[in-house]
Amino acid sequence: VQLQASGGGLVQPGGSLRLSCVASGIYFRVYNMDWYRQAPGKQRDLVARITDDGSTDYADSVKGRFTISRENAKNVVYLQMNSLEPDDTAVYYCKAHRTVSAFWGQGTEVTVSS
Repeated sequence: VQLQASGGGLVQPGGSLRLSCVASGIYFRVYNMDWYRQAPGKQRDLVARITDDGSTDYADSVKGRFTISRENAKNVVYLQMNSLEPDDTAVYYCKAHRTVSAFWGQGTEVTVSS
């Protein structure tokens, strides 16, 4: 099983980025997919979730700014991040999970700074 996250980088406050996470080795469409983030010195927190049936949920801090989506035909989950703020700076991880199975990607770094 492999989850390959990409799309991170340096962006100015107010800017946008789209993260992607491509999964292999799992039957992607039956998995719930999450994006987490971990800022330096802080715990890893859930940012957004999309279930196998397409339902979504977001952390309060990103509601209205971030959008999670999935494309089952390509085994990919996206995180569109708009109106980025310095507090969004973190390493972003994708996670695939269902019942007792869970798999993590390697993370992609997002830095929001002027």
